Amino acid sequence: MKKHNFSAGPCILPQSVFQEASKALLDFNNSGLSIIEISHRSKDFIAVMDEACSLALELLGLTGKGYKALFLQGGASMQFLMAAYNLLENKAGYLNTGAWSDKAIKEAKLFGEVLELGSSKDKNFNYIPKGFSIPNDLDYIHLTSNNTIYGTQLREFPTSEAPLVCDMSSDIFSRELDFSKFGLIYAGAQKNMGPAGTTLVIIKEGILGKVSRAIPSMLDYSVHASKDSMFNTPPVFAIYTSMLTLRWLKNLGGIAAAEKRNKEKANLLYTEIDRNPLFKGYASTEDRSMMNVTFNLTNDEHKDAFDTLLKEGNINGLNGHRSVGGYRASMYNALEIESVAKVVALMQELEKKA
Repeated sequence: MKKHNFSAGPCILPQSVFQEASKALLDFNNSGLSIIEISHRSKDFIAVMDEACSLALELLGLTGKGYKALFLQGGASMQFLMAAYNLLENKAGYLNTGAWSDKAIKEAKLFGEVLELGSSKDKNFNYIPKGFSIPNDLDYIHLTSNNTIYGTQLREFPTSEAPLVCDMSSDIFSRELDFSKFGLIYAGAQKNMGPAGTTLVIIKEGILGKVSRAIPSMLDYSVHASKDSMFNTPPVFAIYTSMLTLRWLKNLGGIAAAEKRNKEKANLLYTEIDRNPLFKGYASTEDRSMMNVTFNLTNDEHKDAFDTLLKEGNINGLNGHRSVGGYRASMYNALEIESVAKVVALMQELEKKA
């Protein structure tokens, strides 16, 4: 029986994508070859790469606006390094909202001065810092739009002359934003796009070439942009599956349709958390994430009973991160509202039994 998958990543993808990708594993485009054994230089795969990049820009509303879409490797963790390597000449500002921005700050300090604009570490990152000041001498500002571990999400993004750099690994393509406000966006594929193994990078080409240091070729955005993500052998299957997911999203109605679905799912679960006396939310109410809902039991004596209900209900991946505990429902674009309704029903069943 197929499980309801709330895993934080690698995570759920649309069933139609699984079906089409599985066919391509055996025979891609009636070529007699698998997608994982064709040359990345073949016309068939170049068409995949071109479509994936084109769809990414189209869905974000960035076509024809001076942006380049790249599919790279190394995950978002590599982007912590690459962003600073390519953009940090003197000083950068970082908003510290969780474990991933903490790691990004660590990497950036290798290349220049890092100013922590604000931090929510004092309350184990259960809120988004606000009212912080931004100096006018920054090379860029780095943000994490959604914090997977803690279940917080930025609602407003700062306005600055400095380029905005944003890690959108866990909420890209999930809500409408003015993406032209950003100079650089990066996102690991394994939450809203495809399997682990590739990272989408959207970069405004005009922000490159501003640092004086020599950059190794594999870490140089300009090199990857000039080679259309083909400087080295790309992760063919991960990019192909991402392309299928982006097709699915476009056919769904784009980001606007995804946001509508995501709001419905989030509202359903948060309403139950706030209503049910056996549960309490972890993140500050005004900063709650639509993608990752974090919550705890008000009394841990109910944990074994609730975990049993989840297992019997074929619920997968609902355990919270070790730094927060409790539960975390990761509700990415492909998750259907029926799965959320199942969890809500189990929460209500626990209440009746308590």
